Amino acid sequence: MPDRERQVTRAFVALADTLVDDYDVADLLHTLVVQCVELLDVAAAGLTLADERGGLQVLASSTEQARLLELFQLDIDEGPCVECFTTSTPVLVADIAAQAARWPRFAAEAARDGFASVHAVPLRLRRQTIGALNLFGHSPGELSADDVALAQGLADTATIGILHERAFRQGELLSEQLQTALNSRVIIEQAKGVLAVSGQLSMDAAFTALRGYARRNNRRLSDVARALADRTLAPAVVLTPSTVRHPR
Repeated sequence: MPDRERQVTRAFVALADTLVDDYDVADLLHTLVVQCVELLDVAAAGLTLADERGGLQVLASSTEQARLLELFQLDIDEGPCVECFTTSTPVLVADIAAQAARWPRFAAEAARDGFASVHAVPLRLRRQTIGALNLFGHSPGELSADDVALAQGLADTATIGILHERAFRQGELLSEQLQTALNSRVIIEQAKGVLAVSGQLSMDAAFTALRGYARRNNRRLSDVARALADRTLAPAVVLTPSTVRHPR
């Protein structure tokens, strides 16, 4: 089996692993954006989800630069991510500069950040769209039809994991599921800040340390982040790769 086929198989297996009793939604979302960068011809990826009021929030990004551009789109309510969510259809932009009249402020900000192309696919379950997966490139260029289909397939699989079909059988509300994911992301951003200051790291490096500690110790990403934010876990412990503490 060619390497790319193996990578695609591993990506779907990793996402399918979330469809069990106990999983970490924050880690799921990060896995999705990382897999997109590894499998597709893109430089960065980001993911947004709708909160209980219908507003979009940034939930995951492969780089801090992508996260900031996503936040900018949401702040000005302009750009392919916003359009993808509102129309529930893919928005494929091979050359952002050529679409400057369509999204003037977004195009200018993307150029400043070094992004020249963007492709957004919806996160949807049946007729409901809950967010968008956004893929950024440093150079102009189209994604092939196969790559667009792969991106949509990854997004659809992740959507099932996010919503977790069992929640519907237990009578939980969709908004509660999404709000849990949003709350986790807020805590993770706080923890990244703590580690970045303590270890004099970039936000990307801080997240790598946070996720590495959680995985080494078989703990949820959001639980480790909350412990850091609550100061019940010392940043130095997380920043020491050789330190392994077993969960209580």
